[in-house]
Amino acid sequence: MFKALQNSLFSIIYPQQCTVCHAQVERLEDGVVCRECWTATRVFTGLEMLCEKCGAFFGDEAAPIPIFCHKCDDHNYDKAVAVGVYEKALSASIIRLKTMPVIPKYIEPLISAAVKRTDFTGADVVIPIPLSRQRRHERGFNQAEIIAAAVSRSAGILLDSLSLSRKRHTPMHRIAMDDRARELTVQNAFEVVRPKLVSGKTILLVDDVFTSGATASNCARVLKKSGAVKVNVFTLARAVMN
Repeated sequence: MFKALQNSLFSIIYPQQCTVCHAQVERLEDGVVCRECWTATRVFTGLEMLCEKCGAFFGDEAAPIPIFCHKCDDHNYDKAVAVGVYEKALSASIIRLKTMPVIPKYIEPLISAAVKRTDFTGADVVIPIPLSRQRRHERGFNQAEIIAAAVSRSAGILLDSLSLSRKRHTPMHRIAMDDRARELTVQNAFEVVRPKLVSGKTILLVDDVFTSGATASNCARVLKKSGAVKVNVFTLARAVMN
């Protein structure tokens, strides 16, 4: 009853258009996207055909055997999982997250379900992929830390935002960049500044979007070099690559 009243007041006092379809957003917990667009967004359930390692999306129906895309064979992380496809409601929410450090409440149970479904609850520590000092100063916060905090709360895993650092500023990845260009922009860009807190640990590395995997792989490399036993990756969305 109270939630219905709250949503009614929200729609009257702060009317907001869905950033995807421009209909009115009627529920506060939906963020900047209407419920219809959330319903139309592909959220993973564990029944899809995904690469067993990097989570690349192949289709809506699972295969009878593990599938590998082989583009990620030389990546340094162990497994990457996302809440869903980078489209519609998820993409709009992530874009807004880059300017406003708030995750819509609608996403929180989706995060919890994805973490539990892949048994990432066994991780020792959650580490967000860091921004450079320049970009953090420009933005005022790191969106990966906001997501990592939600993962930490949901799974009851320690959050560590300080052990992994980006030691040099790198250009932002653009959609048109190929995998090699993405790799070169983040090569040797990260370092572990508190190796004793990483050594012997299973790490859950967190970011907003998984695209080529170059950033996650480079972070996993330095974490394992500092003694991490396993590095898994969790993101809100998985880009569909050609």
